[in-house]
Amino acid sequence: MASSGSTVRPIASRSVAELVTSELRRSILGGALAPGQEFSLREVAGMLNVSFIPVREALRSLEAEGLVINRPGRSSMVAPLDLDDLHAIYRLRHELEPNIAAHACSLLTDAQLDELDRHATEFGDEKLGIDEIYEAHHAFHLALLKPAATEWDVRILGTLWRAAERYIRIGFGRLDPDPREHGRREHAHHDLLDAFRSRDVDLVRQGVHDHLAHNEQIALRALEPQAEAQ
Repeated sequence: MASSGSTVRPIASRSVAELVTSELRRSILGGALAPGQEFSLREVAGMLNVSFIPVREALRSLEAEGLVINRPGRSSMVAPLDLDDLHAIYRLRHELEPNIAAHACSLLTDAQLDELDRHATEFGDEKLGIDEIYEAHHAFHLALLKPAATEWDVRILGTLWRAAERYIRIGFGRLDPDPREHGRREHAHHDLLDAFRSRDVDLVRQGVHDHLAHNEQIALRALEPQAEAQ
């Protein structure tokens, strides 16, 4: 009979699996691994100079996030971009985020909103690349919702945000050459903060719904080349 200690995985192995997961997720969300691209476990292990075990664990985690499709005995594939998936992601976000925001608007202090206002101004900086903008965007929205969000809310929203991120990054990237886009991003987030400052729950809900609807339209741009090809 195996000892109780034999079932505990070493910390080092787990940390390697987490690092592999993080690097593969970054490559998928950033587009280095393109939608629909196939790769084998051996290829990934070779690229990252690790054994098969952490790669296999990482691919399972990424499949649970909807970023990878794993096929037994065959290669894995970056999940293709899909219109139905995108609409499903935003349908769930519309269910969750406006209601959490309506509760959070009474919990955020004026000082916290002032700090977020300063961060919103950064969205208009034309020198910032898409990676910097998206990281700041993620942190901004988490800060808006977190005062009213449970741990499960944050987990679920994190999964939905990561699932939407590939579409949003591509969509933002297509708009990035337009100098007006940076100003639009800044004003859109200032407008959202104005709704929170009002402490009016209906206004906050509508503001978040409108913000999500606009972002979904940007995300749809990621599917334009696919539609044109068809």
